[in-house]
Amino acid sequence: MSVDATSFQKLAQYPHAVVAWVSDDGYPVQTPALFSVDEARREVRITRTGLAIPADREVSITGSHIRPRPGEGYDQRRYLTMWGRVMEGADGYVLTPRRAWGWDEKETPFFEYSERSNEQARRYLASLSEERGTPVKPRLSALWTFMVATRLPFLTATIIPVVLGILVAARAGEWHWWAAVLTLIGGAAIHIGLNVANDVFDDLSGADRANVTPTQFSGGSRVIQRGLLSLKQMMAIGGAAYAVGIAIGLVLVLTRGSMALLWIGVAGVALSIAYTAPPFKLVHRGLGEITTALGFGPIMVLGAYVVQTKELAWEPVVASIPVAILIALVLYVNEIPDRSSDAKAGKRTLPVRLSREVVTQGFLVAALAAFAAIAVSASAGVIPRPTLLALLALPVAVEVYRGIQAQYSAPYELMATMGKNVQLHALTGLLLIVGYAVALVAQHAFNSPPGILN
Repeated sequence: MSVDATSFQKLAQYPHAVVAWVSDDGYPVQTPALFSVDEARREVRITRTGLAIPADREVSITGSHIRPRPGEGYDQRRYLTMWGRVMEGADGYVLTPRRAWGWDEKETPFFEYSERSNEQARRYLASLSEERGTPVKPRLSALWTFMVATRLPFLTATIIPVVLGILVAARAGEWHWWAAVLTLIGGAAIHIGLNVANDVFDDLSGADRANVTPTQFSGGSRVIQRGLLSLKQMMAIGGAAYAVGIAIGLVLVLTRGSMALLWIGVAGVALSIAYTAPPFKLVHRGLGEITTALGFGPIMVLGAYVVQTKELAWEPVVASIPVAILIALVLYVNEIPDRSSDAKAGKRTLPVRLSREVVTQGFLVAALAAFAAIAVSASAGVIPRPTLLALLALPVAVEVYRGIQAQYSAPYELMATMGKNVQLHALTGLLLIVGYAVALVAQHAFNSPPGILN
């Protein structure tokens, strides 16, 4: 960057400085220095050093402020480096800088700084590859690369509704273990295909490339942006995952003999593709939450139920409502830190379209609706009363709401809230599953189960 007045002002604030240059032997040499800044003359006066500074080559002075945190590392990481040549003066040296570069963690958080360095890193690796005549690229083990690319830890969004649908069917007297296993594998494969397709189309649209504030829960897997996998490799992984999921779905349709299951499967695959794929790009049109709610709610719960029973019913649909709302809210909150880059790429998600207040209050209303659905349907006996256990997760929803209020505009501070929101979906889903399991055990343990267990 150019050496402007701001650069001199920043350098003057730093308590520590190091002067560096390359020796005649080609080795880097560094020495601590005392310095002062003359903003008017655009000069840096170096008043004391441990070594003589050569005047026949470019040198750099780096001012920094790094505070150690015992047992944790460092914070307040800020530095500024200026390059130029020195002249000897009466009380030391005078550096007239020609260029400057620095980083201030207060202005640019570490993760954003790293993300903004991606393009520079890729250019460096491309240059190194050309120099060596062999490809040089970042590497992870094949297993870790696959886990990152497919976002395997987020498969809880599939496991919970599928297991819930299976338990609803078991309570209705239907249980086929092999079909249950195939349903889980097939659902997981389609979910992986969706995750990978989302990365592919977000890269093609420029949404992920424009995103310099990705988090653990938002901004995609970043394997394409970081050069771990190419776009073609991701397309191959996504295509293979869809092929596995569709093949398993067809096997289940043929072996279970249910046309209803076929149409449920077609709807699920179609929604997952239309989520980000053109010309539909549902998430770009502010329909991502509805698509996610349908796919990971009624379609999965009812689909798993029909695999077991071969019939349609209302109970699995009702049981899916809280799970559907809460998984939609996972997407909803995860879109908050991406709203700037999404807007640049024309991805008009709800947090892009709506104000901070509407987004925040919208979360609270939707979360309360999910728990109201549990309370009403369980009290009315539409789903087993032990599922009222899921209301124990309500305080987590309040924590998430408060976190959104406090950290809405701070992506990395919001990350803990995003994680808590994922836990809210998982915990509520698990408690619904436990409620169904309790009702199922009571059904087999008592000729006429008590009302609270039925």
